[in-house]
Amino acid sequence: MLGLVAGLELGLAAVVLSAGAMGGRQALLLLGWVGLTGLIGWRYVQRRRYWTAARLDLTHDLVERMVGHRTRLAQEAPAHWHDGEDQALARYLELARVMDHTAAWLMTLVPRGWLLLGLLGLAPAFLTGSDSSVALAVGLGGILLAHEAFKKLATGLWQVAGAAIAWQQAAPLFRAAARPEVATPPTLVRAPGGGGVSAGDAAPVLEAHDLVFRYRDRGEPVLRGCSLRVCPGDRLLLEGPSGGGKSTLAALLTGLRRPESGLMLLGGFDLQTLGGEGWRQRVVAAPQFHDNHVFAGTFAFNLLMGRRWPPRPEDIAEAEALCHELGLEELLERMPAGLLQIVGDTGWRLSHGEQSRLYLARALLQRADVVVLDESFAALDPETLRRALRCVLARAATLLVIAHP
Repeated sequence: MLGLVAGLELGLAAVVLSAGAMGGRQALLLLGWVGLTGLIGWRYVQRRRYWTAARLDLTHDLVERMVGHRTRLAQEAPAHWHDGEDQALARYLELARVMDHTAAWLMTLVPRGWLLLGLLGLAPAFLTGSDSSVALAVGLGGILLAHEAFKKLATGLWQVAGAAIAWQQAAPLFRAAARPEVATPPTLVRAPGGGGVSAGDAAPVLEAHDLVFRYRDRGEPVLRGCSLRVCPGDRLLLEGPSGGGKSTLAALLTGLRRPESGLMLLGGFDLQTLGGEGWRQRVVAAPQFHDNHVFAGTFAFNLLMGRRWPPRPEDIAEAEALCHELGLEELLERMPAGLLQIVGDTGWRLSHGEQSRLYLARALLQRADVVVLDESFAALDPETLRRALRCVLARAATLLVIAHP
């Protein structure tokens, strides 16, 4: 609003200056000063963007260090705990100094500089007496009007800069929440299993017919008339935009949610016949990252909690072999206690990629008939992804992978 009002006042000031002493020259000076103000404002926006990025980097680094404090105690020598902190803080302070310097130019030089420039431009007419006293008064009024407008403009630019930079940080969240692409339905790609059995030649291990599901706080169903047929040995890829119902379908297939209507059969039996526990023993999932957890316990417990606990020696051996197949051998070597290392909130800290592979191993070790992986490869680099995918394809009897296109 300040910027809008300042723009209107500057336009009016240009008209007044044109009608006053020195006429067009004063209007040209005003136009030139508006251009200089825009340049200073642009420089301020750039400086503030750099300062904001440095401030967020410091914040993120602090959070990372707080979350991984126990891991740092075990992994990092005390002499290196504060490496880079002083340099990062010095860089932040330098960026803050430069930003404040530019802000001072914007808030003080712009309005006061114009006042001085406008009076200097009016001085020849005043000294020579070439214009009437009325024209001098009109010109002085135009200068004062522009001075007030520049004060509003400087304040408006300062506030708009903060809003624009904040929007750059928040815009991806708004665009993701809008989900304009939800109208495109998810697509299902089927690849025959290693045994060469096609989908039409074998009895389905899992099937769904006309499923309907809606969340209580929503009027429209997330899924409507959804049907699926999964045969033994199938490798299925379900891909589609966010909000299309992929994870909801996965929750229904694994028995974590109940459909509003429709029929689901597992080996010819429905959910009521098998019971929730019996169903989940045969269909297991690695849910999305925010729905999965590393529990405060040993690494072995987090791997085998879905299989049985306490484990047998062969369970530990299989878990360790699976970790090597997924590329977790370096993690096991770093942890002093190996599979018996305490992890989670009170112990060793795992990266996102390590957590993702832990969730994969947890699902595979349950030896279920159907394995559902929901965005399980998103946090992996290409080489690790190829290694993990080979392991999953070799170990999962029947596989459904959910991913973005």
